[in-house]
Amino acid sequence: MNAPNLAVKLWVLLFSMEFEMAQTYSQIQKQIEILQRQADALRNSEVKGVVDRIKVAIAHYGLTAAQLGLGPGQTAARPKKALASSAKPGARFSDGNGNAWSGRGPRPLWLRNALTAGRSIDEFRVRSPKKSKPVSAELASGEMAVPAAPRARKKAKRTAKISYKDDTGNSWSGFGPKPRWLKAALEAGKSLEDFAK
Repeated sequence: MNAPNLAVKLWVLLFSMEFEMAQTYSQIQKQIEILQRQADALRNSEVKGVVDRIKVAIAHYGLTAAQLGLGPGQTAARPKKALASSAKPGARFSDGNGNAWSGRGPRPLWLRNALTAGRSIDEFRVRSPKKSKPVSAELASGEMAVPAAPRARKKAKRTAKISYKDDTGNSWSGFGPKPRWLKAALEAGKSLEDFAK
């Protein structure tokens, strides 16, 4: 086979592949449309079944729109206990809707918006079942003081029985690696006892 025929066949093959790809893309688009229509039909039939079951339950229990929280301006009532437990552990402020703030760092947007709308920060304070400590004026304003760093356990400080000093004022406690001045002196032939004080 000569080179021009090979080039023509290669070009025809590439063109047919591009045509097949375009055809495949359009076929996939059609399949997506068909599947979307099927999904919509299934959802509508499932919604109808759910609504029918809800209607049966409402009729059986004699529920009202207000009890379901569907009245004008009403929300579903949540028990007080649920409001308290909706706060995240360690949260000092919570709105009962899953928003919480530990009191550290900048105030979150939900709290800033509520305070701007005229609400008090005390409305969002999470009540702890533990005995609360007296609240300082700083904490009462809603700002949290930066807590002090936890105290580290003090280790007994090691003291050297012998310290090593030279005539120029350099010293070494005997702990840790030997300093450069001491290494140089030891390499020059001095002994460690020459520097013991």
